[in-house]
Amino acid sequence: MDMNDLILISVDDHVIEPPNLFDKHLPAKYKDIAPRLVTNDQGADTWVYDGQVIPNFGLNAVVGRPPEEYGMEPTAYSQIRHGTFDVAKRVEDMNADGVLASICFPTFPHFAGNRLIASSDKQAALAIVQAYNDWHIDEWCAAAPGRFIPLAILPLWDVQVCVAELKRVAANGCRTVTFPDNPAAVGLPSIHLGYWDPLWQAAVEERIVISSHIGSGNQAPHSSMDSPIDAWIVTMPMAIAGAAADWLFSPVFKKFPDLRLSLAEGGIGWIPYLLERADFVYKHHHAWTNADFGELLPSELFKRNVLTCFIDDQFGLHSTDFLNMDMVAWECDYPHSDCVWPNSPETVWGAIKHLPNEMIDKATHLNAMREFRFDPFAILGRDNCTVGALRAQAKHVNVKPVSGMGGHNPSNRHGHPVTSGEVIKLFA
Repeated sequence: MDMNDLILISVDDHVIEPPNLFDKHLPAKYKDIAPRLVTNDQGADTWVYDGQVIPNFGLNAVVGRPPEEYGMEPTAYSQIRHGTFDVAKRVEDMNADGVLASICFPTFPHFAGNRLIASSDKQAALAIVQAYNDWHIDEWCAAAPGRFIPLAILPLWDVQVCVAELKRVAANGCRTVTFPDNPAAVGLPSIHLGYWDPLWQAAVEERIVISSHIGSGNQAPHSSMDSPIDAWIVTMPMAIAGAAADWLFSPVFKKFPDLRLSLAEGGIGWIPYLLERADFVYKHHHAWTNADFGELLPSELFKRNVLTCFIDDQFGLHSTDFLNMDMVAWECDYPHSDCVWPNSPETVWGAIKHLPNEMIDKATHLNAMREFRFDPFAILGRDNCTVGALRAQAKHVNVKPVSGMGGHNPSNRHGHPVTSGEVIKLFA
């Protein structure tokens, strides 16, 4: 195998929703209160909904810019690459990057649809959730068969309504739903007291994977407003470790051993130590904590139930003896700032080429195909799905970085370290 033989399926990418998101799928009676896109006095495009003014892009859409212009620059559609919101252009960008298929998390509703939780009109909010899901499945994913794994958001304010929506989207071809990594952090019931059990049961019955993205519940902490933003970026993926331990010691996987949880954008290098520590804590402390994993160790349960993913994780991919490589997948993270587009194949090949071909195939596409019940080969033919074949279709795509696209940038042009405080001001 060489790099061009790779088949890349990303279990974590993102879509910047287009301005016409709600035009086709929202009932007419909700049109007047639906989320709408407006351009403010500063020229920024923002979503307005139920009293909220929601910034749209920031670091979510810097792909295609030179690194010195990442910052929080993009604030308008005119300042971002069209592949972020135009599905035909997205497929071209995927081809140029040698990426076969993608799971696309939302941006405007936030990663797990959190922004709709506090809606004052829950019936309207449900209609908005359903309209979003129908747009995502019937327009975004259906526009390019074999190229996208459909993901849905849920009406998180009511578990029974969640169950109904999960079953509805499953019948429409959905393969995964997004859910906060820690629902208690966004004001919802925790995963420990059984409130969400009907949802887990429905997910098992419908064979739907629960996808939890970093930052969808727990937030990676800034050490201080004076701390360089680099420190926050370094630790951000590992922030999901707290949620991982919470799920691991919860009753969820003991009650629902067939449930699958995908931890998106968290990396894999930290997992061997987390599992080693979990087993030590269980053996050393369970006599007084009353933790009970039956005949399993915590590490064994994690390896059975939790799918993890990596962008460029040299340490993790040299620690495969401590992972279940049947539950490791690759991610691109397009169009976020950690994305290495258009050089994903070069990056992943450098990290994974030392492994046996069978293990490479598992991590780059086979595990994702199995867990998400997704078979692009049946639609496209396997020979058309490789990095080499896809890039051959994209010779016309301009992948050179574009400077001066506009927006806002923190003070990195002045030469001093950009701080957390400077970046947080831009979110406001």
